[in-house]
Amino acid sequence: MRTRRFRKPIVVQPGRIDRDRVVLSVSDAAEVLLRDWPTPTSKTRLAAMAACLAVIRGEKPPRVARQAFIVAAKDARILLGEQI
Repeated sequence: MRTRRFRKPIVVQPGRIDRDRVVLSVSDAAEVLLRDWPTPTSKTRLAAMAACLAVIRGEKPPRVARQAFIVAAKDARILLGEQI
């Protein structure tokens, strides 16, 4: 699988306050969504996971997964910034 990088990184804080996470690619986003997400049953998380999967399959461009991840991160209140 080729890593699909985002044009601009996303910074989230899914866990402890001193553990910011910089998300640089679709695979980074998928990992955070699968392992570290604070609200596992949210609809926006599921939509972001579906968007990441579509990009990994080659059906959508990376910007689709990036936007869905940002929406989900805002909904979960873990978004710190959309770029460094």
